[in-house]
Amino acid sequence: MGGRGSPSPRSPSPLTAPTTPLQIRAYEAADWPAVWALLEPVFRAGETFPHDPAISEPEAWALWVEQSQAVMVAIAATGAVVGTYYIRPNSLTLGAHVANAGYVVAEHCRRQGIGSRLCQHSLQEARRLGFRAMQFNLVVSTNTAGIRCWRQNGFQIIGTLPGAFRHKQLGYMDAYVMVQRLVEGPAT
Repeated sequence: MGGRGSPSPRSPSPLTAPTTPLQIRAYEAADWPAVWALLEPVFRAGETFPHDPAISEPEAWALWVEQSQAVMVAIAATGAVVGTYYIRPNSLTLGAHVANAGYVVAEHCRRQGIGSRLCQHSLQEARRLGFRAMQFNLVVSTNTAGIRCWRQNGFQIIGTLPGAFRHKQLGYMDAYVMVQRLVEGPAT
């Protein structure tokens, strides 16, 4: 999830519904320019995603769309794409029952609950696709808004990776592994 810092005291909780209507639907090819407009500044910032800040648009498309099992977009009442997420297997064959996801919300729409809505939607979609858990492998410790959102949506930090993320501005930062089970019962 892009963005950083804490919401202002008057900001709604990440579990609060956005103040405007929001539709979350499957990505369509015509959405790419708007999705790229969301992704590019987040990737260039080098603060939350591990990708090369100089990633090209075709590389970003392959990463976000082609390599994913599901891609969704959040559409505001105006028709504008204001958020997106992907779901893919977190690992290869014997670990492919665990999902991974990435989220981006338009900067001007942050702190309105959209990230939380995307997270909740992705958990439902991951269950529908047959995943048994969702894991985030590299949650940068400075991404406090994302961490707060995911915790409020049921994720737990299960490990810290010391200095695992090379933040573009701050240097080597710790990163967390976060997970949420999607099915009840034994892990087997």
